[in-house]
Amino acid sequence: MLEGKVALVTGAAKGIGKAIALALAADGAAVIVNYNGSKDRAEQTVEEIKALGADAMAYQCNVADTKAVDDMIKEIIRIYGRLDILVNNAGITRDNLIMKMTEEDFDAVINANLKGCFNTIKAVSRQMLKQRSGRIINITSVSGILGNAGQANYAASKAGIIGLTKTMARELASRGITVNAVAPGFVDTDMTQTLSDSIKAAATAQIPLGHFGRPEDIASMAAYLASEKASYITGQIISVDGGMAI
Repeated sequence: MLEGKVALVTGAAKGIGKAIALALAADGAAVIVNYNGSKDRAEQTVEEIKALGADAMAYQCNVADTKAVDDMIKEIIRIYGRLDILVNNAGITRDNLIMKMTEEDFDAVINANLKGCFNTIKAVSRQMLKQRSGRIINITSVSGILGNAGQANYAASKAGIIGLTKTMARELASRGITVNAVAPGFVDTDMTQTLSDSIKAAATAQIPLGHFGRPEDIASMAAYLASEKASYITGQIISVDGGMAI
């Protein structure tokens, strides 16, 4: 389904990003596994992709660094000659109530989550415009739709991604490039495994389906949006959250 396509997944060393990278590879895409600090895990993801019979490489880059992102995209195009799919998954949390949140923690989350999306989309858009085709998939969050106490920085960054997604969809549609976002709810990853049992129970009580999602649930939607089956879908924010945002 994605044979001959080249995909970049940011923050793909583990969790949702890894699941998306594997799903795209299973559909035939060559996948660049972007990571910032998790080199060993990124290389493990590459090995798992190659075991599926797909091409893959790991690339270290902090997506908040504009020049580093530009260099990464240029290197991918130098090696592969094209770039068809961008999945913006990289992100961090620095949770705290706003009265206790430092300016540094607010800036760090906005830069990694929102500016990182801006950097990668800007860097890939020229190549995709030249190709007159492309799929951009941004991973936002139910927190960006509903808000979440203690996450002013994270919720703001993810809400910003929603606005960025809709705007980029309008800007790029005339060249056959679609831009959509997936909004996960609570998903069983390293990030949520650190939550206390009481917080997990309170979160589960908000989910109509009654349980956390799996990274593969998000990956399936991302792979669909990357495919030709989704060629007439753009500017959409698709919640994969067990019903939280109903």
